[in-house]
Amino acid sequence: MCPHCRAFITTNDRVCPYCNEKVGARAVDRSSDSPILGFIPAVRFNTIVILLINFGLYVATTIYSMRLAGGEAAMNIDGRVLYAFGAKVGLADMHGEWWRLVTAGFLHGGLLHILMNSWVLFDLGAQVEELYGASRMWVIYFVSSVAGFLLSAWWSPAISIGASAALCGLIGAMIALGVTQRHPMAQAIRSVYIRWAVYLLIFSLLPGVDMMAHIGGGLAGFALGYIADLPGPAGSPKERLWHASAWFCVLLTAVSFLKLYLWFTQTPS
Repeated sequence: MCPHCRAFITTNDRVCPYCNEKVGARAVDRSSDSPILGFIPAVRFNTIVILLINFGLYVATTIYSMRLAGGEAAMNIDGRVLYAFGAKVGLADMHGEWWRLVTAGFLHGGLLHILMNSWVLFDLGAQVEELYGASRMWVIYFVSSVAGFLLSAWWSPAISIGASAALCGLIGAMIALGVTQRHPMAQAIRSVYIRWAVYLLIFSLLPGVDMMAHIGGGLAGFALGYIADLPGPAGSPKERLWHASAWFCVLLTAVSFLKLYLWFTQTPS
């Protein structure tokens, strides 16, 4: 998409054929000099990293859960293990453990749970990353997840985990794209993801599904997508701000898991 007139153009165009504006490389292609991108496709870089973290934690929680529940732990992780690994709890029960709002988004309650979320993330994450760029995608994912679990913690004291709050945020961002961009392609994207949002809301009515996390994540993602706009020229002040924001989110994620580790090692077994 041309950053000046917002017309959809081909990836080979270096000058927009509609307004004659010079066009740089796509945001997703500007990160192709990363040394590990030889193994991870640039268009799915954030998506693959998140999937690896999710599956790594799933394996860890499964191993711990098997010690408590036996061989069926992979299908349903023990709630005590999820709590120990940073599940979200109610605000009144958090006792300063704010990092649970971050770590909960990387945990899953069983094999079916993580497979469903991973299937959605693999396609949806790549689409958001390609349109919004890696920096915006990570900020949207992180903030949506935290916002979803914050609303959930305010609403209910029940343990909650999963990537679905962040996924709802990515859906919200794609809907926002169709609101802010007037091109017919953007309108088609909005139509598709509005249907996704409706399906998720219906799914959220099922027992055991955290509807508040879905709603909070979706609203946060829409708000960020509405103000984010599409990537502009590399090195511009706006792009540097989004880049710095993404690194701040990465740092906060790392700090949250460090806090979890310190809490885990200091808690009596």
